[in-house]
Amino acid sequence: MAARPQFEAMAKAQYGIEINSGKFGINSRPALIGAKYAEQHGKGDAYHAALFRAYWQEAQDISDKQVLGSIAQNIGLDETAFLAALDDSILESDVNQDILQAQVFQITGVPAMVFINKYLIPGAQPYDELVRVVDYIRQRENGDSGDEA
Repeated sequence: MAARPQFEAMAKAQYGIEINSGKFGINSRPALIGAKYAEQHGKGDAYHAALFRAYWQEAQDISDKQVLGSIAQNIGLDETAFLAALDDSILESDVNQDILQAQVFQITGVPAMVFINKYLIPGAQPYDELVRVVDYIRQRENGDSGDEA
């Protein structure tokens, strides 16, 4: 990741987070399927937070189903049911739909945010920049061209 030093510096300066990420190039599909399961069971936010912490701060391998099972258990999901859900064809289809949607938006990496299905913000952004972008989008959507983003 060419921008890694800047990303790490921004994470520390803006959010007080030390980056200690897992390896790149892993298969994140099981983690994505797990997210769908967690969302279905009212634990989506907790799962996302725990998953991000495991990968970005604890350098865990989130392609490892046992790591994912432990994360699920730690946020209050049944680990056995969670692990079984990682092979659920319906949840996998849901993930495939998300991937297709990302392709429509031309998202090629993470993080990336799409606001109201038309404004793509690629890459990690400082909080102040996100606030500026949201303000700009509000102006545009309310018919006031305002300043350029």
